[in-house]
Amino acid sequence: MAIGFAIHKAKRKVSPDLVARYRTLPVANVSDVMSRIAGTNRLRPMHGGGWLGGPALTVKTRPGDNLMVHKAIDLAQPGDVIVVDAGGVLVNAIIGEIMSTLAEKNGVAGFVIDGSIRDAGAIRAGSFPVFAAGVAHRGPYKDGPGEINCAISIDGMIVEPGDLIVADDDGVLCVPYDQAAEICKQTEAKKASEEKAIQQILAGTPDRRWVDETLARLGCEYKD
Repeated sequence: MAIGFAIHKAKRKVSPDLVARYRTLPVANVSDVMSRIAGTNRLRPMHGGGWLGGPALTVKTRPGDNLMVHKAIDLAQPGDVIVVDAGGVLVNAIIGEIMSTLAEKNGVAGFVIDGSIRDAGAIRAGSFPVFAAGVAHRGPYKDGPGEINCAISIDGMIVEPGDLIVADDDGVLCVPYDQAAEICKQTEAKKASEEKAIQQILAGTPDRRWVDETLARLGCEYKD
């Protein structure tokens, strides 16, 4: 029996309809609904910018090795986000232009990598979503071990296979599979509330009562 070197069968994933609803929602709003304690702050967009969302196809690999990432590209279904736990080590790149081009051609929605990429200029010039922790010119090894469709940790953020990944210029967030529908509903309401607040500001009628109400509740004193 192989330990730490296996490809597990995917058992669930968020629906395309739910992913489409999240497409209109800023990641910051989703984060607020999730009590502002979820997600990762270390991974940044390496592409030209834009939203990424889809069910997580998870990969755990030895730092600096991308053999299982290659297999994940072959296994991915259109719309999947390949999420790679490479231990946060930045010495060797996990993907570059060739792998990102292949993944895009195969219908992969994008990459989230707790590790480095290379060919940064080419990836930055494109629109295919790639979020990563850094850049390194050193290439990867292809020896394994690793696992596909297992629970992983991305900079402390737990990702289960089939969870929803959403990412934009503000960062990356994992929405748990069994909470994704309810979080979407609450985030839609949060977005509508913020849009209303912006319209009030533009109209010159912002409601600022909450500031003094909060100061009073917290016991703030005015002193000469």
